[in-house]
Parts: sequence; structure tokens; C-alpha cells
Amino acid sequence: MCRDKGGRRGSIAIVGAGPAGLAATGYLSCQGYDVDVYDKLPYAGGLMMFAIPSHRIFPDNVIEGVEDLRDRLSVKFIFRTKVFARNQERHDEGDEFVERTIALEDMVEKYDAILIATGTWRSRKLGIEGENSRNVITALEYLHMWRIYEEGLSSQESLRGMNVVVIGAGLSAIDAAEKALENEAKVYLTYRRSIREAPAGVYWIKSLVNRGVNFIELVQPKKIISINGFAKNIEFIRIRLGEPDESGRPKPIPIEGSEFTIETDLIITAVGETPTPPFIEFTGIGIDRDGRIAVDRFYQTGVKKIFGAGDVVSGPTFIGKAFGSGLRAAKYLDIYLTTRRLR
Repeated sequence: MCRDKGGRRGSIAIVGAGPAGLAATGYLSCQGYDVDVYDKLPYAGGLMMFAIPSHRIFPDNVIEGVEDLRDRLSVKFIFRTKVFARNQERHDEGDEFVERTIALEDMVEKYDAILIATGTWRSRKLGIEGENSRNVITALEYLHMWRIYEEGLSSQESLRGMNVVVIGAGLSAIDAAEKALENEAKVYLTYRRSIREAPAGVYWIKSLVNRGVNFIELVQPKKIISINGFAKNIEFIRIRLGEPDESGRPKPIPIEGSEFTIETDLIITAVGETPTPPFIEFTGIGIDRDGRIAVDRFYQTGVKKIFGAGDVVSGPTFIGKAFGSGLRAAKYLDIYLTTRRLR
């Protein structure tokens, strides 16, 4: 049951319309707040709509929920708009739809509270020779380009290849390998640990292997061999697993003299994404070395009226966890605006 707004309870800006932002929007609009949602993309959903394959997330369900928020609860969605701290603009993946920017400082003045839920729109780099070759692409970029092409938002397909090497074993790697397989490519899925440590889980990798993907474990890319800026081969070195590292997983240790190459015409890197907060630095708000916004147990930053939720706080995670994070942050934000205290 949503409250009858009656009088205005307050104004809230949600920055980011992915799962965390939408969960918070639903709760806060139901509590009677005026909610404005800002997103750099043409419509809501974040990575759910613009990178994750449609057979995993049904777009119609997301669209229906957004329309309900707009039509029944008077939520205002401001799309193709990127929020960023003044004079700190940065280009992230998925920015091609941005038509205007708004300074975060101006929003702090305008709204009673702000929830930042901008997710993870920047891919990690391999840090090896040849990575900037024209036919090397991140999984996020690859999947994003295919989704906007399929949605009719771009006339340009993503890159294609007949011999595709995907580096990584998380869900982004799985989705990229699956998409390349759909395009009738010979696909190699490579990972520096064993299948047991794969972030995506054994089930997804084995399902791709059953469909013809070549899974090569315990290998690490060493360099990309290019001719005239175009990758032709990728050199790997074999790995043995040592004692657990800081992540708690066995540390990959290269085996000297074990190098080998795979011929390729498309390399997709899927070694993780990093958070993309709407600032490089902002007085009162901390960012850790992984780019995550620092919040307390109430999802509140060092600036009392600014809260954070979702992947921009936790780092890449599952949709359900991001949704739950947004919902919890919204509840604490409501308590803060109601009582002006959380402790």
C-alpha cells in the first residue's frame, strides 16, 4: 500500500535508474515523496536493459514497472542526462546517449536528499601489450553495443569475429561468450583459475561447453600480438594455483616456459567492472581504492543528505542484491528525512 501524498513530504533525486535506483524509487514514491530519477541512458533499467541479455531479464517487465512509477506515482524520469560534480566530467562506457550534464552540487542545493546508484560502467583493463588493438573490446562494451542495436537505438552492430577469445569467467564473460556463439563464432573462454573458482559458477560454464564453447582454465593472457593495430594472436601462459590471496581464492602463479598462442580475430575482455560514482572527489564523501562510495550501515555518506546504494557502493554484484541494497537505503533515507537522525 502506498501513502496518499496529501501534502508534499519532500523532494528526492535518484541518480541512476538501474535495479538499486528503481527499488529506492518505488519505496520512496510510495511513501509520498516527490521523486526525480536521473539517468544517462534513453530509458530506465541500467545494465538490466542495456547489457544483460534479454532472455535473462525480460525487458517488458522492467518497462511495465517504470511506467507504473511514472503514471501512478508521478515519478519524473530525466533521461540522457549525466550527473557529475562540477568540472570533474569523465567519460564512462554507455555515455553515447548523454545530451546534457547536471552538477551534483546544484542537486544538493535543490533536493532534500539524494540517493546515488550509478552502478559500474567502467571495465577493468588487462594491462598487457596489444590491449588497445582495434578488435579488442570489453564485454560490457560488446554486450551494450549489441543490446542498443537490437533495441533499434543504434544502426551499428557490435564487432564480430570467427575466432573469438573471451578472457574471464564471470557472468559478463558468460554472456559475451554466449553472444559470440549465437553469431556462429568459434569461442574460447579462458580463465586464470580453475572452473571451481569461476565467479559465474560451474553450471553456466558447463552449459556453454555443452554448446561448443572451448573452456581453457588455468591460463593467463601475457600479450596480444597485433599487425597494423589489429590483433592476430593472443599469447597465454599456463598457471598453477598457490595459497589463497587477499581475495581468499588460490593465487595464480605463472609456470615459466609454458607459453602458447591462440589465433583470433576478436578478443573480449571480461575481467570485471569498477564503480562509477558521479564525481572523482567530493568534499565529505569517501571513495575507496576500488572506486566504491563509502557509506555507513545506514547507506549514508559523509554528506548527511546523500545516500548510496547498489553496485556503486558494493562493487559488481547480482541484480537481487543491488535491488535489496536500494530498498534498504531508501528506508533509511525515509527515516532520516522524517527524524533528521539515524543514530
